Amino acid sequence: RMSGNASSDFIKQLLGRPVIVKLNSGVTYQGILACLDGYMNIAMEQTEEYENGQLTNKYADTFIRGNNVLYISKQKRKATK
Repeated sequence: RMSGNASSDFIKQLLGRPVIVKLNSGVTYQGILACLDGYMNIAMEQTEEYENGQLTNKYADTFIRGNNVLYISKQKRKATK
């Protein structure tokens, strides 16, 4: 478990970067983290929604209520050929 400072530093590093947000329902969102508050309410840009690994929707801007969030993680860079 991270301390308050370590977790806020982690979040600051993610702002403006690609992230993965998984909801309690199992739905996953991938996009650019625009904003996040102390309640884990999340604003994302250029967002893709996935259910069971399948792309189901694309959104320009997305707002996710914090109590629905299971986790947020840094998106691994996709391999370029």
